[in-house]
Amino acid sequence: MPTSIRNLLILLVEPSQTQQRVIKDHLRHLGVNNVDVIPTGKQALEAMPTLQPDLVISSMYLPDSTGTELVQKMRSHHGLKNIPFMLISNETSFRYLDPIRQAGVIAILPKPFQITQLENALVTTLGFIEPEDPSINNPKAEELSTLIVDDSKTARSSIKSILQKMGLEKFTEAENGKQAINCLDKHSFDLIVTDYNMPEMDGKDLVYYVRNKSRQSNIPIMMVTSETNKSRLAAVENSGVSAICDKPFEPKVVSRLLRQLGL
Repeated sequence: MPTSIRNLLILLVEPSQTQQRVIKDHLRHLGVNNVDVIPTGKQALEAMPTLQPDLVISSMYLPDSTGTELVQKMRSHHGLKNIPFMLISNETSFRYLDPIRQAGVIAILPKPFQITQLENALVTTLGFIEPEDPSINNPKAEELSTLIVDDSKTARSSIKSILQKMGLEKFTEAENGKQAINCLDKHSFDLIVTDYNMPEMDGKDLVYYVRNKSRQSNIPIMMVTSETNKSRLAAVENSGVSAICDKPFEPKVVSRLLRQLGL
C-alpha cells in the first residue's frame, strides 16, 4: 500500500513518445519513478492483472481504442474495476468526457497541464486507495442504508466503492428517479446519493418528490453530477438538495460533506 505519491506504481497508456517524456518528466519531478509505459489499450488491459498499478494515466485517443473504452472495460473487469484512472487530454466535448466522468475517474487533466494539477490528482489517488479518515464519524456507519441513483452502472459502482471505504455497507441501487421513488415507498434510507441527468425522472425532480411528497422528506440528499449549467444547479439547490459534488469527486470531499450532513 503506497504511503506517499513517491511510492505510487503508475501505468501510463500513451502512444506519443513526446507525451510519454513530458508526463514522465513531470512525475519524476514529483518524485514518482515507478512508471510503466504502454502505447495501446489492448496491451494495457493485458498487462494490468500482472502489474496491478496504483493508478492508470491514459490519453483519450489510443491506436486501438479510446480512453473512454479503456476505463469502461476496466470497470467491467472484476480484478481491475477499482484501479484509479486519470485522463490527460485536450478533448473538451461534454459528449466525450461525460462517459469518463460517469465511470469514476480521479481527474481529467488538460494538455498541457500544470504540475500542480498532476500533484493534486496524485494526492487524490492516495486518498482513494487509503482514505485518511475512512470513517464518516459515526460508530454505526455500517448500519446506515444508502440509496444510490444513477443511470450509469459504472458510476453507481464507483460511488459505492468510495462510500464503502468510509464504512458504509448497506446499498440499494436505482437507475433513475422513478425507480428511486419505488424504493423509497418500500424502504427507509439514511442517505440518498443521486445523479442529476437521468432518463424517466432526473435528479431535480427526484429531490422535489422527496422533499414534498415522500414520507422521508428530511433524508439527506447528495447530488453527484457532471452538470455544469449554473442555472440548473441553482434550481437543484433551491429544490432542497443537501449537498452537490462534482464528477469526478475526491473521497475526502465526500467524507467532509457527509460529516456536514450529520452522518
